[in-house]
Amino acid sequence: MGFKALGLEAVAVENAQEGLAALRKLTRESDDYAIIYIEENLAAELEHEIARYKDSPTPAIILIPGREGSLGLGQNALKAAVERAVGTNILGE
Repeated sequence: MGFKALGLEAVAVENAQEGLAALRKLTRESDDYAIIYIEENLAAELEHEIARYKDSPTPAIILIPGREGSLGLGQNALKAAVERAVGTNILGE
């Protein structure tokens, strides 16, 4: 609900199948969505699908912590992206 308050569109899903369908729908409309935020717990189940977009400029898929807290996936994805771009891990351990 916090994202809606910021004027962003929120898509609620109940399970990984619904999440996959929603992600595919949003990425087909990539001109409309430059950034897609996905909770880490759902992203863990959609890892293969999300990996298809890691080198694409749009949409940028950003992993965020869920209600249960961070699984560290978002931070690991950021480190990997920086390392691919720069050639070395400049963010440290």
